Amino acid sequence: MAVYCGRACRKYLLHLAHDNVDFRLPEIKALLSLRNRPFDTSETFSEKSPFWQLKGLSEDDIRSVMSRTVCGKSSFELWGHGTTTDELRTSLLEYPAENMAPYLQQNSTYKINVYTFNKTLVFKDRIKKIDALDFLPFKGTVNLKDPEHIFCLLEDYGSDPNDIPEEPFHIFFGRWIADGQRELIRSYSVKKRHFIGNTSMDAGLSFIMANHAKVKADDLVYDPFVGTGSLLVACSHFGAYVCGTDIDYNTIHGIGKASRKNQKWRGPDENIRANLRQYGTESLYVDVMVSDASKPLWRKTAQFDAIVTDPPYGIRESTRRTGSHKDIIKPPEDFSGESHVPVSMAYHLSDIFADLLNFAAHHLVLGGRLVYWLPIYRPE
Repeated sequence: MAVYCGRACRKYLLHLAHDNVDFRLPEIKALLSLRNRPFDTSETFSEKSPFWQLKGLSEDDIRSVMSRTVCGKSSFELWGHGTTTDELRTSLLEYPAENMAPYLQQNSTYKINVYTFNKTLVFKDRIKKIDALDFLPFKGTVNLKDPEHIFCLLEDYGSDPNDIPEEPFHIFFGRWIADGQRELIRSYSVKKRHFIGNTSMDAGLSFIMANHAKVKADDLVYDPFVGTGSLLVACSHFGAYVCGTDIDYNTIHGIGKASRKNQKWRGPDENIRANLRQYGTESLYVDVMVSDASKPLWRKTAQFDAIVTDPPYGIRESTRRTGSHKDIIKPPEDFSGESHVPVSMAYHLSDIFADLLNFAAHHLVLGGRLVYWLPIYRPE
């Protein structure tokens, strides 16, 4: 049955992209917590659904979330919804007229879009669905190119492309408020990045991590496995000062073999600073250093508002740390007895994980966040 929304409350609908599904909920929760707002949804909430109903929020809260999210596609003030067209009609007729009135004035312009998830409708079917909304008191003029107000009819046909029902499982109607930041995935693509490596983090995932970390303007963010700085680029986009370390001298200094096809060596200006300069955030670049994450060089005080990182773990990138011959139980045959000479040693996953957590415990400010990748084993 359609759910009635009284005059004292407004509900909002988030339309989410159907990728990185496991990361959508923590991202939206983190962005709401930046405004000290709760994640309060309907009793029928399904995390896997591309449509989420939220309540207890203001339109400003929704706009704030959409100004950062890369998991969210669009947001709407929810005027009505139901599992059938009759339920939708009943729900819309119950919605407070005074909430609708400002957007239905005679001197206003508007348009209605139809969006279907997991099903494609031909043009004439879309028109039929729009015509079926003629009971709504629209008084303005239709303007398809540049309307003052945009409304959307959204239909959910489930997520199984091999079993698409004739009728939708759920129908929503509402006033469009704002789109998310999906454009960042394209504009910050590593394919267009000035300086990249073999394992540079995907742009979309970088922004999701920055959002999970609740990175905001004037924060100090640190990446102990900085690589080519993809995570620093994303964090600086939100106004944070960024710094990092890495054990790889060539990567930090931007020298050696290039990762691009048809390019043998890196150019003189291929470095992390140049990446931030490319996106206009060079002023937020603190610095990066060559350093071994297993032997942190920072004094033990709370310095960082967030630590955002992608440890190598030996899966996509080899893991090494510095040591000495005295750390090796069985010395090599050509061992000369000089125990102070540095050598390259394996850096096991458990050690990386323990070092990262210990570092965060000593160096994150109160309320600071540690966001990192951890490999898991899925037998299926």
